[in-house]
Amino acid sequence: MTTKNEALKALQKRKKEVLEQWMKNQLEDEGLRNNLISDEDQQQTSDELLNLLLAALNDSSIEDVHSRDFEKVLDILSGISISRAKQGFSPRETGVYIFGLKEALLTTLQKDMKDPAQLYSESLKLSKLLDNFAISSFETFIKGREEVILRQTDEITEISTPVIHVWDGVLAMPIIGTLDSARTQIVMENLLQEIVETGSSIAILDISGVPAVDSLVAQHLIKTVSATRLMGAECIISGIRPEIAQTVVHLGIDLSTIITKATLASALKSAFSMLQLEVSKSKINSIPLAAR
Repeated sequence: MTTKNEALKALQKRKKEVLEQWMKNQLEDEGLRNNLISDEDQQQTSDELLNLLLAALNDSSIEDVHSRDFEKVLDILSGISISRAKQGFSPRETGVYIFGLKEALLTTLQKDMKDPAQLYSESLKLSKLLDNFAISSFETFIKGREEVILRQTDEITEISTPVIHVWDGVLAMPIIGTLDSARTQIVMENLLQEIVETGSSIAILDISGVPAVDSLVAQHLIKTVSATRLMGAECIISGIRPEIAQTVVHLGIDLSTIITKATLASALKSAFSMLQLEVSKSKINSIPLAAR
């Protein structure tokens, strides 16, 4: 059966004092941003974590950072870290939260323990335990931040590769940013799916927003054009700026089998010609004003 020594009993008895000191440490931090979390939510979360920690502390668990007694403590710490990562907190702010608790516990412990040797021993155990909690929180925070970054990357990729149905039988896909292997796969999947759904016979890839074209980017474009042709559609590349044309020639990249145009308007005009369509201005008959 686990027991609690005098030091742990003292912390349990002074739980309210520990919480007050912990909240004071948090509120006095110059980097605290009240716009991310309210003082009420901060106190409620801190109170819940402190209760779980003090309930889990005993003579055995305090010396074992991997004790199963701390499972609930680590669960709530994990939730706090992930939540803070998604809310926009910095790693420093998350660290201050845990180290503020450590300082509050050690400060309170000093008030009841007069034996220096015993105080040193218990303080060392608590420090090691809280440091381990801090490390665990950092690891979880990083995972949470990585999830946010991956989600944002997916959203940006989806936004930056739209397929536009510009005319009956004509699709256009403006590409913005660098075209790498992963993004090429998304471009091809979106474009081919839209070709199937709309039955379009012409696809325009506009690379006006691509900062530079090297041999790798050119190969990705050629793969996209080839995949489009396998679906029975013709592909036109527009947005070939003078600097891009010079780069393509300098690198010896052969785009002679691909229809290329300088602007999206030129590509659209070429698409109309391939579909044997003609766009002309209509004459609007003017109605003379009645004489006053």
